[in-house]
Amino acid sequence: MPRRTVPVLLHIRPLLTLTAVTSAAAGLLALLGAPEATAAGRAATPAVAAGGAAATVRPVAQRPADKLTFTVTRSGRAARDGSYTLRCHPAGGGHPAPGRACAALDRAASGGRDPFAPVPGDAVCTMIYGGPAQARVTGTWHGRKVDARFSRTNGCEVARWNRLVPALPRTSF
Repeated sequence: MPRRTVPVLLHIRPLLTLTAVTSAAAGLLALLGAPEATAAGRAATPAVAAGGAAATVRPVAQRPADKLTFTVTRSGRAARDGSYTLRCHPAGGGHPAPGRACAALDRAASGGRDPFAPVPGDAVCTMIYGGPAQARVTGTWHGRKVDARFSRTNGCEVARWNRLVPALPRTSF
């Protein structure tokens, strides 16, 4: 299918608000006949063209905040053992580094992966003992319940734990 080229002339004022830019984009989509254009966006276009800054406010769908409780034992550092909460999106809670911990969880969940999934039963793991540390994570993540247990009993479990550092503490074994 050949591409359709449409010349577009835009004049943008130096201090446009995000709403105006969003409305202008919706108006441009309407001019191009895109099905994504909404009636609200088409209605906003004349106001933006006339120099108006605000046209429409669209509600943004927000997912519920993620809240997890970590209970860590035998990590090798008494200061890191115990229970603490972690909230993500926005980051907060009693975790010592909530922003970095949430970022680690987001990385571990990228590509649709489950950061709390157990090691598969048929996994072939090295027999490298990573120490006696254990952790239990409970709460909600991306709108679903979490109840996961972590240990460092073999190479697979050590790698699973390390993917979540600093949400889980570094161990000193």
